[in-house]
Amino acid sequence: MSLFYTYLDNRAAITVSGADRYDFLQSLITNDIHKVENGLVYACLLTPQGKFLFDFFIRQEDESLILECEGGGSAEALLKKLKLYKLHSNVTLDLNDQDVWVLWGDMDLDHPRDPRHLDLGFRSYAKPEQGDETPFEEWNKHRISLCVPDGSRDLIPEKSTLSEGNMDALNAIDYKKGCYVGQELTARMHYRGLAKKKLYTVSFEGGAPAPMTDLTDNDGKNIGEMRSSSGNLGLALLKIEAADKPLPFNIH
Repeated sequence: MSLFYTYLDNRAAITVSGADRYDFLQSLITNDIHKVENGLVYACLLTPQGKFLFDFFIRQEDESLILECEGGGSAEALLKKLKLYKLHSNVTLDLNDQDVWVLWGDMDLDHPRDPRHLDLGFRSYAKPEQGDETPFEEWNKHRISLCVPDGSRDLIPEKSTLSEGNMDALNAIDYKKGCYVGQELTARMHYRGLAKKKLYTVSFEGGAPAPMTDLTDNDGKNIGEMRSSSGNLGLALLKIEAADKPLPFNIH
């Protein structure tokens, strides 16, 4: 049996405490906060127009809810946005750095399971005591092979929609919950099939182009752009109508 783990750099945690913590988040995020009773919840915060802003994992710790999110300026921006929505809610918001390891392989572990994809394995907030440590690029390639976006590396804040990122297939959205910020556009694009572009796993004969590089078809027509990559494998936002045609790169 094999087990691997990787440390994720630049992660942070926003602690949401107070009597209104569940109602506060429920009115904002794309997923149902009450699922946290069964494990990690993956969710996003959107603009009122339904465009991506932040993604994060939510877990319970004692009397608080912890949002594990991108670190640095992204975490500070998320905290600022949450404070704008706080108004008179009885919640306290605190920002701290967060150590995060991901574990994957063919073992079942007593760690929080990553809700986005079964093959993504588990997340740990302490260094694992078992398994083989691997560099980030190994994890990055594994993630990309599963067509799982990595926050703002693959989804552009205030521009991308969740349909483009295949986020409904990654358990980021609950279409049965009540209202939340950006719900109207998100639901309309889902139920009416309005998305014209989405992320695909792609590979190239040589190394993958740099992020945001325009991609063209065999006739030189622009059909999308690159996002994150590892070696010759990457994620690309492509026009759905072009994905079934012969292209100068491979779609997986």
